[in-house]
Amino acid sequence: MLNALGLLKQRRFLPLFVTQFLGAFNDNLFKTTMVLFATYEIFNDARLESNFNALATGLAILPFFLLSALSGQLADNHDKAKIIRIVKTAEIAIMLFGGAGMLAARAGHVNLGIGMMLGSVLFLGTHSTFFGPIKYAILPQHLKEDEVLGGTGLVEAGTYLSILVGTVVAGFVVHDIRLAAGMTLAVALCGWATGRMVPPAPRLGGPLEINYNPFTASWRLISATLHIRRLFLAICAISFFWSIGAVLIIMFPPLVKNVLTADERVASLTIAIFSVGVAIGSVVINWLLKGHISAKYGPASVIAMAVCIVAFSIEARNFVPAPPGTLYNIAEFVTMPRAMLVIATLVAIAITGGMFVVPLYAFLTTTVSKDQTARTVAANNVVNSGAMTVGAVVVLGLTGAGVTPENMLLLVAIACMPAAWLAHKLHMACD
Repeated sequence: MLNALGLLKQRRFLPLFVTQFLGAFNDNLFKTTMVLFATYEIFNDARLESNFNALATGLAILPFFLLSALSGQLADNHDKAKIIRIVKTAEIAIMLFGGAGMLAARAGHVNLGIGMMLGSVLFLGTHSTFFGPIKYAILPQHLKEDEVLGGTGLVEAGTYLSILVGTVVAGFVVHDIRLAAGMTLAVALCGWATGRMVPPAPRLGGPLEINYNPFTASWRLISATLHIRRLFLAICAISFFWSIGAVLIIMFPPLVKNVLTADERVASLTIAIFSVGVAIGSVVINWLLKGHISAKYGPASVIAMAVCIVAFSIEARNFVPAPPGTLYNIAEFVTMPRAMLVIATLVAIAITGGMFVVPLYAFLTTTVSKDQTARTVAANNVVNSGAMTVGAVVVLGLTGAGVTPENMLLLVAIACMPAAWLAHKLHMACD
């Protein structure tokens, strides 16, 4: 079996890997810069900060819910490489618009700038909706059967490493919006160039009759997918994971600012640490499974994740806050007595999460025939987006009810238990 890292030397994989890396980096650079800008420089209220983050998350998810069925049909009906080129061209326009929104907000036109930035988040969600099914569905078409799990792991690891880099960079450029806007445009141009190098991936089956109605198309897509037991279990488990992930992503910036009392660079550091951990988990699970697609480590991984989340909640409660009116910078934060324990716990949460979710994505692309993979991934995206929307709504409701971030973490830990049960059922059904 070709070593998974060896795929990075292959023309059939490297351009796709770089293109998705740049896309995820740019998406995260823009959204993290926007969230940190709003959290630390526009709003000064924990509830407003959580609500804004939840709204931004909801807008990013909405296109997945409405357009995933269409994106899956188009990907299975056309050359996937051609769709990549179209999507990456659109990204250039989105970053021009979003960058203008950042500059408008910095210039004092706050409402206009926030509207344009949130609009860009919606457009970026649309961009990701059409690119998402392709980055997984193209793998069985370009890779051998025993390379798919390794390729999936590399895509996941690359995605989270790009989130890491984008998050870290956002923490440093948030005070220079002109630089941030210029960077997002430059990265979009680079992604457009690498996207043109992806080898052709033409339609494999017969032509499809495209259904453009987002509601009936989504219903038919899900109905055609979820009757397969292992797909049903895998998609449900992935959806639980991403609902948990949505809550954590929304909570992190306000939690860092108001509970750990640290600045925006520390906030970006915590998200970056989380991204590193997921990337490590993606590689570790591929090594443990040795290319075999299995959910046998899923239940233990997500239960361990729940334990680590509870530990993180306890650590947040006992963290010594900064003096009133001040925030820790990175140098001050890392020298605090409990800081290293907080960081280690975040890494553990992320590693166990990566070990849980990566094999589940491999199930999606290997259970059905190659001419149906994009629609299968799209069906998963529809269900996932619904679960993430529920997560965002839960955050809004609990924040409105006065639930603190550290107590919300306990609810997240409880939500890991159904995911563990689903992973166990999948293991019993398939292994």
